Amino acid sequence: MRSSLRDRLYIIIFKSDTPAGKLFDVVLIGAIVASVVAVMLETMEAVRVDYAAELYALEWGFTILFSIEYGLRLYCARDWRRYATSFYGVIDLLAILPTYVSLLFPGAQYFLVVRLIRTLRVFRVLKLAEYLAEADTLARAMRASRRKISVFILAVVTLIVILGSLMYLIEGPKNGFTSIPTSMYWAVVTLTTVGYGDISPQTTPGRFLSAVVMIIGYAIIAVPTGIVTAELTRRRDQRPVRCPDCGSPGHDDNADFCKFCGSELSPDPAG
Repeated sequence: MRSSLRDRLYIIIFKSDTPAGKLFDVVLIGAIVASVVAVMLETMEAVRVDYAAELYALEWGFTILFSIEYGLRLYCARDWRRYATSFYGVIDLLAILPTYVSLLFPGAQYFLVVRLIRTLRVFRVLKLAEYLAEADTLARAMRASRRKISVFILAVVTLIVILGSLMYLIEGPKNGFTSIPTSMYWAVVTLTTVGYGDISPQTTPGRFLSAVVMIIGYAIIAVPTGIVTAELTRRRDQRPVRCPDCGSPGHDDNADFCKFCGSELSPDPAG
């Protein structure tokens, strides 16, 4: 009876290919989102003053609910130690600890927003794993572009140091540019076209330099995107050539014979 109960709970809690399992995950994600919204509302003074008791009850209600769920996962898991040390296992534990810790350290309950990470289970519910291949293509393109992007970042950092130093010399402490690091901060804000406005040049040469930096900023923003896009396009055009006999991939597009077994390659690049 105990084994049968554990098996049923395991299917419902850890599997989503059954109606009961999918319903459990959907309800769980809804509860997670609702609990995070409650935590956010508690940080709003106007809401906290009028609904402090209700929010406190909700917080403990969700915590008890997720504690029971965590206990059931440990109970029915095939290997509870493996689950407890897994990514989701650690996140599930972190989702309930802050409320208990807040009994000793008030304010710790606001870390409950970590529960939102648990909504990653939606990938399992909605069967989005089939899109992981596209995510892998993007990741490989970014890895292939890392040297170009690293050089680009180094060039930007060098430019920021130069621009910050120039602005410090032009404006000086009397206009708010009290040091080169402060001027470098201004250069970053201006180069990224954010423009907080907390520090701004007051002299004509300083304003002219600001205009130049803004124009450079628009050009710089497009560079990383162009690098990754070019790599994605290159990878899309590089169709894998697979041997029809031995199945080995990795041949050049213009190869006529397999470099592993010598068989003639298929005219179709996909093999």
